[in-house]
Amino acid sequence: MNASNLEICATVIFFLAIIHTFLVSKFAKIAHSYPDGSIGENFFHYLAEIEAVFGIWSLLFLVIMIFQIGYPESIHYVESLNFTEPAFVFVIMAMAATKPVVNLAENLIIKASKLIPLPGKMAFFLTVMVLGPLVGSFITEPAAMTVTALILLKYFFSKNMSSKFKYAAIGLLFVNVSIGGTLSHFAAPPVLMVAGKWGWGFGHMFTHFGYKGALACITSALLITFYFRKELTGPLKIEAKDPKVMNVPIWATVIHLVFLALVVITAHHMVIFIGLFLFFLGFTSVTKEFQESIKIKESLMVGFFLAGLIILGTPQKWWLQPLIANLSDTVLFFGTTGLTALTDNAALTYLGSLVELTDSAKYYLLAGAVTGGGLTVIANAPNPAGYGILKASFEEGSISPLGILKGALIPTIVAILCFGLLPTL
Repeated sequence: MNASNLEICATVIFFLAIIHTFLVSKFAKIAHSYPDGSIGENFFHYLAEIEAVFGIWSLLFLVIMIFQIGYPESIHYVESLNFTEPAFVFVIMAMAATKPVVNLAENLIIKASKLIPLPGKMAFFLTVMVLGPLVGSFITEPAAMTVTALILLKYFFSKNMSSKFKYAAIGLLFVNVSIGGTLSHFAAPPVLMVAGKWGWGFGHMFTHFGYKGALACITSALLITFYFRKELTGPLKIEAKDPKVMNVPIWATVIHLVFLALVVITAHHMVIFIGLFLFFLGFTSVTKEFQESIKIKESLMVGFFLAGLIILGTPQKWWLQPLIANLSDTVLFFGTTGLTALTDNAALTYLGSLVELTDSAKYYLLAGAVTGGGLTVIANAPNPAGYGILKASFEEGSISPLGILKGALIPTIVAILCFGLLPTL
């Protein structure tokens, strides 16, 4: 496990960035101690933006790298990295958060919830937390996270719900999106990293992972719904539509879905999906009477977060890869679940794909990676998208990392049991 000085430096900075993510709520409180609009308030508010954390620390790493190995080599390092995933998450989040897409998802979930023999509000929450994440297997996890988080914000997080409920809900959301994307071989980032190399298609994913993930999603959602049944009592109140706001015509919704589908199909080709996104922006400009403001800033911040994670996460290969290669299947499963809390689960499966593994080790590597995907904001690529959408509804406009961890524990345990005990079909 020999490492260069630069790799050790990257690891130190990486863990400092992780510590920073646990301090964002503290920085938010400090910001409020300064006068409104002052440099001090703005500075600490910026430090409290969890989406900016890895970008800030990756900049420090790049400055150190320039002094250590020189400017040309540092630029070469950055250019050698693959930033397709951050760019894709930025585009898909901006497109999925548009009014036509969210309205369609909201209407479908409302109709599906009416089939469940539970009170309206309870049935709707259960349906959102199951159907939303599972749809991620087909429209990609970032899109599912965006749509589901926006619906949660509108119907639950912006209402008078307890902080305990909000943390349980966001923990459930993060875990269910992570495991809900395993029905297919193309929607979840950790699956994408290994599916092609290991020859895993749709059939393999469904029989080995998908049905287990779906059962875990349903079980966890039922447990959380039942636990908070008092807060979820009563009928679902559908907000009356503003008569001044025009309804979205079917043809506009269909065109949005076509753009989404084309971006999903070209997810590995950044030049293509960025071009499609520019055409999409043109379309929304022409049809702005049916649109709301596109969440460019919020989506860009999430992409910035993931780009910083790639810059700092890639040099961790020197200690992660040997660790993965030398673990037994059981230890690999639980170890990967725990390690996922400290680094992006796609990075873990990618490093695992570089090592010769048995079929059972491959299974437990991916199972652990998706199981631990809800424990922290950095554990799974779509998590920052959900965080960015929901954070304003929490105190101080910030979400406690420890709160996320506690909220995700029960769904994570359920996922461990499903992936660890259920047989392959």
